[in-house]
Amino acid sequence: MKGKLKHPISRVTLKQLRALVATTREGTFSAAAQSLSLTPPAVTMQMNLLEEAAGLPLLERTESGLRPTDAGQIVLDTARRCEAALEACGEALQMLEGASGGRVTVGVVSTAKYFAPRALAAFSHAHPDVEIRLAVGNRSETIEALRDHELDFAVMGRPPQSFGVDQEVIGDHPHYIVAPPDHHMAGKRKITISELAQETFLLREEGSGTRMLMQRLFAEIGLSANIGMEIGSNETIKQAVMAGLGIALISVHTVAAEVNDGRLAILDVEGLPAVRQWFVVRRGDKQLMPASQALWDFLAVSGVDFLPYPNT
Repeated sequence: MKGKLKHPISRVTLKQLRALVATTREGTFSAAAQSLSLTPPAVTMQMNLLEEAAGLPLLERTESGLRPTDAGQIVLDTARRCEAALEACGEALQMLEGASGGRVTVGVVSTAKYFAPRALAAFSHAHPDVEIRLAVGNRSETIEALRDHELDFAVMGRPPQSFGVDQEVIGDHPHYIVAPPDHHMAGKRKITISELAQETFLLREEGSGTRMLMQRLFAEIGLSANIGMEIGSNETIKQAVMAGLGIALISVHTVAAEVNDGRLAILDVEGLPAVRQWFVVRRGDKQLMPASQALWDFLAVSGVDFLPYPNT
């Protein structure tokens, strides 16, 4: 009996897959051609051959440029997995040749930038031949990069739930409410969450872990926080709190310096700190190469030593 015929997509080439990746990233054939050092007709030809093999449209025009269709997204995910596999293959071959280095691409959520670079620097000092690429973004950007095989692993506070991952705890991640040093509650003992209901809170964007944590604290007592402003970064939140625009629930690791030098005060709120954890996270199907595994192990074991805390 004859075996099942393979779908024509099994005969596509890396050139065709890379044309799709570049076109989706750049939004136009001409920009994709420039990034690939090809001509626009060459990219168009590769895309036509790829769509012919797929048997379905892979791209659609939108106001913001060319974007993948549902079928295109499936092929795009495959293309990214192929590139990740080839990169891993190259690193493995380097190791077999006796190379002592390698390359690691690490994603770091923006809150972790207050400790992760110091940890990475310590690792680099001990492993000077390992090249580290660092990508800093918000939670959604980091998860997307992890899902799309753009990272070996990431440092974050809450592992994603939308796809399978492996994870290791780095250390505790406490959250406190901070205020200007001259705030009327600064120095007061055992403040209740209900006492803070009328205070103006400065929040991160929707989907932020600190925002959800604060909303949960108020929901537990049947109240809602008085939201004054939505701010996209911890640095801006700190500056806004210091300027007297409100108070904020924030990671202690982001405010250690400002608390130590008296620019911010931690309020003594009952039930706080709310303690989460820092994690190193990778896709469940991601096979780490030796350099990546060494950095993963270093962060899982020694990353806690680089977490900054206010002086007590």
